[in-house]
Amino acid sequence: MNEALDTHLQELRRGTVVLACLQLLRSPGYGYGLLEELDRRGFATDANTLYPLLRRLEKQEHLTSEWNTDEARPRKFYRTTDAGMRLADTLTDEWRSLTTAITALTSEEH
Repeated sequence: MNEALDTHLQELRRGTVVLACLQLLRSPGYGYGLLEELDRRGFATDANTLYPLLRRLEKQEHLTSEWNTDEARPRKFYRTTDAGMRLADTLTDEWRSLTTAITALTSEEH
């Protein structure tokens, strides 16, 4: 792919990863597991994108976190807060509206 296309695709995916994280973290999850789950569901991203996103969403109070030290390797688990769930619901509604609009645009005869 060319550089301009890569940039456009990255911009398109950026917001969808936020929404996917908020939806997936309605059940607690840790960073690496979330990376794998996102990839499995078609939201390929990398750690350099995901971890700053998780910190930003936590700072905005859309996620909460706590450390699990029960295992040999401590893991920070994230969970979507009530405010994050409201945001996810709003973003999902907007996504559905945009999908409908794009579908209408692409199905029109030119």
